[in-house]
Amino acid sequence: MLPHSEASDRNKDPILEVLKAEFSHCTHVLEIGSGTGQHAVHFASALPGIVWQPSEIPAAMPALRKRIFNEGPSNLRAPVAIDVTATPWDVRKVDGIFTANTLHIMHWPQVAAFFAGLPAAAKPGAVLAIYGPFRYGGKYTSGSNESFDAMLHARDPGSGIRDFEAVDALARAAGFAFVADHAMPANNQTLVWRREPA
Repeated sequence: MLPHSEASDRNKDPILEVLKAEFSHCTHVLEIGSGTGQHAVHFASALPGIVWQPSEIPAAMPALRKRIFNEGPSNLRAPVAIDVTATPWDVRKVDGIFTANTLHIMHWPQVAAFFAGLPAAAKPGAVLAIYGPFRYGGKYTSGSNESFDAMLHARDPGSGIRDFEAVDALARAAGFAFVADHAMPANNQTLVWRREPA
């Protein structure tokens, strides 16, 4: 039995609608933190013109490999092991990068390492799309997000919902300009940046 995320099933279609537009000119997308692989299989199947490269931390690779092998379409590559703090990542340069529900699980130094690792993996003009909950000006977008953040802190004090402004500062430092904020179901966002052209 493969691991299954109900949240991934619920949010995959709303995210896909955003990615269809934002990744419309992309040919090779790197997904950081592919988890169960449900998103990777769904997005690669729906976007046959994109080569989709899933990745995970080494400990999570066995289950991800199994799903990709059993369910993945031909444009979905075998997953690669990526620890965002070990740079440069062992991947070819891509014109799209996607990650979902990772920044609030990572500790802040890992979030900073993720952004610091992007320039070596992204081509000029590459699109970066990040899905998850965020705060704005230190304020939560909903009471449920505030409760979720409290639960995250109780479980792991280093995790938590990130402030958009702090994340955007890391993106800008890595050479990515903010271009879009898509409101998503269940008080989440898909934030989009684009790397400055060479």
